[in-house]
Amino acid sequence: MNNKRTWIEKLSDFISGKGFYLVVLICVAAIALSGYYLVQGVRGSLDGALDQPVSGSAAIRDTPTASPTVRPSAKPTEPSAPPSAQVSAPPAISTPPASAAPSPSTAPAPSAAPAPLVFTWPVKGTVAAGFAVETLAYNETMGDWRTHSGLDITADLGAKVLSTANGVVSHIYQDDMMGTVVEIDHGEGLVSQYANLAETPTVSVGDAVTTGAVIGSVGQTAASESGQAAHLHFAMYQDGVPVDPTGYLPEG
Repeated sequence: MNNKRTWIEKLSDFISGKGFYLVVLICVAAIALSGYYLVQGVRGSLDGALDQPVSGSAAIRDTPTASPTVRPSAKPTEPSAPPSAQVSAPPAISTPPASAAPSPSTAPAPSAAPAPLVFTWPVKGTVAAGFAVETLAYNETMGDWRTHSGLDITADLGAKVLSTANGVVSHIYQDDMMGTVVEIDHGEGLVSQYANLAETPTVSVGDAVTTGAVIGSVGQTAASESGQAAHLHFAMYQDGVPVDPTGYLPEG
């Protein structure tokens, strides 16, 4: 048996014994000593540097900053538009001043009211038979009693008969009982009637006549009144209803 031990075995025994702790202690001491000298060296360097006086001078100058001068830039020249791109401005619309009087309206002016009618007697003479529509009057020619819707005004045969007021000749006709008849429309439903005229009146239908215009002459064409002296049968109607002519004619 080989009692000779290897160095590895000897190192193992040493480490497992007290020698191991001694080695560790020596290493720790060495490390601590090295660190101490390192710290001292660095500190000495720093102290030497801090003890050196600072040379030189520093000056702070408050130099005002000049405000920049603003110069108006030249207005750029606008490029002229090509002929195809030029657009003409619309013509200005003139506005009339507020105080200007309004232009006259083009609406048609209302028609003037008709002038009041002026009446005259259609013929000069005496009233032989008056207006009677509510009472009966004796008719000598017919020999009976009947109503009378107008006035019988005696006049010479051939005496001129006048329009009692302004109007338009609306009818001319021959009546079996009343002879030649002319009717004049005076407007607003008022119509005057002239009967027992001569056969040919001096007016035609549609003629405009004025107060006192000659429309015919006294005749003897009324069969129902042929037994009486020459006269004009004159009547007036309002909306087709007979009215008393003396309510329109002037007195006398």
